[in-house]
Amino acid sequence: MGPTGEVVREHGRGAAVRLLPLSKDPFRAPTDRDMLPSERREFVRTHRTCIFGYGRQSDGPAMSVVYYVPSDNDDLFVATMGARAKAKAVARNAKISLCVLDEIWPFAYLQVYCDAVIDGDEELLVDVMMAVAERMSGEPLGPELRPMVKAMGEEEGRVLLRCRPYATFVTPPRHLHSNDQEEMLTHWVSASMPWDAPDFAPDRP
Repeated sequence: MGPTGEVVREHGRGAAVRLLPLSKDPFRAPTDRDMLPSERREFVRTHRTCIFGYGRQSDGPAMSVVYYVPSDNDDLFVATMGARAKAKAVARNAKISLCVLDEIWPFAYLQVYCDAVIDGDEELLVDVMMAVAERMSGEPLGPELRPMVKAMGEEEGRVLLRCRPYATFVTPPRHLHSNDQEEMLTHWVSASMPWDAPDFAPDRP
């Protein structure tokens, strides 16, 4: 464990992967302007569920709701069964989308465009599965449960998807409180931005 409670795992050539802990204060999207690039990144780091989207060979995009775990280097991790279509899609085409969901109303959503790979680090997979359990229950799993989680992952044939963000698209939350409210409901066009874009003076509608 790291100094702030996050999971630290040596990966590859000695590079440390730090999974961020579950945020108790998810970022609230502004309702009167677009999110700054740094706010987009904070939104992703402090939420926990997303719609995982990928292209299908014959039909329109496939989508499923999953828990994801962010890391301090901005990689986003998803644990899934190797026999499921998500893992097969990543093996076929690295381009995927994660639509990160807010959990309050009026809700915001933020789409993250990623290059995804199947990561073979088995211990990191267990770390992610335990972090997902915390995101489900709101409480961390004790280390004594690690062998059980590892055995479950092996039995289910789980694999780890490492998703590397390269761009985002966001839609601010809009809400009509009543049909006769004095404040008009405004909308504006957003745009895709590089993941690591610098901040700028925000435009207002």
